[in-house]
Amino acid sequence: MPHDPVTRIRRFNRAVTRETGVLDQSFLGRGRPLGAARVLHAIGRDGADLETVRTYLGLDKTLLSRFLKSLQEEDLVLLTPDPEDARRRTATLTSKGQEELTAYNALSDARAQTLLARGPNSQALLAAMDLIASALGQDDIEIIAADPRDADSLYCLQAYYAELARRFEQGFDVNLSADPEATDMIPPRGNFLLAMSDDLPVGCVGLKGTDKGYGEIKRLWIADAARGLGLAKRLMTAAEDTARSLGMTTLRLDTNAALPEAIRLYETTGWHQIDRFNDDPYPTHFFEKHL
Repeated sequence: MPHDPVTRIRRFNRAVTRETGVLDQSFLGRGRPLGAARVLHAIGRDGADLETVRTYLGLDKTLLSRFLKSLQEEDLVLLTPDPEDARRRTATLTSKGQEELTAYNALSDARAQTLLARGPNSQALLAAMDLIASALGQDDIEIIAADPRDADSLYCLQAYYAELARRFEQGFDVNLSADPEATDMIPPRGNFLLAMSDDLPVGCVGLKGTDKGYGEIKRLWIADAARGLGLAKRLMTAAEDTARSLGMTTLRLDTNAALPEAIRLYETTGWHQIDRFNDDPYPTHFFEKHL
């Protein structure tokens, strides 16, 4: 059948193969195939141990060694023993390797801009790419602690506020809400967690420390492209684990009836509804959980 799912997936794979230059012997015209270029990028400006590079790229040791040998022969990469473990080696870029990485990045950026300009709906194209990348890389999404004032954290928070403004009947103004102070979400008082998919933030949650005998869960958000992957539950579990490590024994949170998926999550993960405990104008439902 011409329109069955398998046929469509294989069509997509062929298009990506052509666009990314997987079969080119001179990727982006720099004289080496894509695999070697990806190893160069994975090593990066700060260098990396070989096991990290191998795991990140999903390469077996033999193929990685082959790429590294070719890069060494071009005087692009230097391999040195790990000072703390002689069985491990670290790769760093030479000055020539740094120049080559800069050239690759410039060419890749230009190709990406060309692709966006060629498409009839660049935002829809980007959304589709985000969805595919999140689905393919879901097993590698990491939960990390971050400062809520950092750029990635602010990106998530602004996206969260924008979504509430769309979904709440009365709109949403963060200045009218019980917006937690950043310092309340920084250790040892609290924490702020990000879900990271290959350096792109796709979710967040805040753990707010208080002086009221309980902590609060704030700002749980998942990007559209990463929904359905269980990230909300993972973030909540990580926040609860962090709360325990900080000595919190009770957590509270609030939410709005316009977010039924959030309410279902709390109801099915051990939270129980309680009476209103704040004067925030936006929440309609209030929950508590004893750790």
